[in-house]
Amino acid sequence: MKKGIHPKNYRMVVFKDMSNGYVFMTRSTASTKETVKMDDGKEYPLIKLEISNTSHPFYTGKMKLVDTAGRVDKFMNRYKDHIDKRKK
Repeated sequence: MKKGIHPKNYRMVVFKDMSNGYVFMTRSTASTKETVKMDDGKEYPLIKLEISNTSHPFYTGKMKLVDTAGRVDKFMNRYKDHIDKRKK
């Protein structure tokens, strides 16, 4: 590995899966403006995730649709005519 390319300012950061509320803490250099108070009484930087291993269908074995920003609706509206023709 090359020397001097890895950051040295690691700190404890809380990650929260917004789809199911799962929270975990690990070291990271990711920046954020939000913080959260944990059970130990300390405040840590908070990074919100759309999906994690506890909500991803590959890891859970459940087919759960995670629609962020209406992507599925946009797709269905865009290709509605094609979908309707196939159903006939």
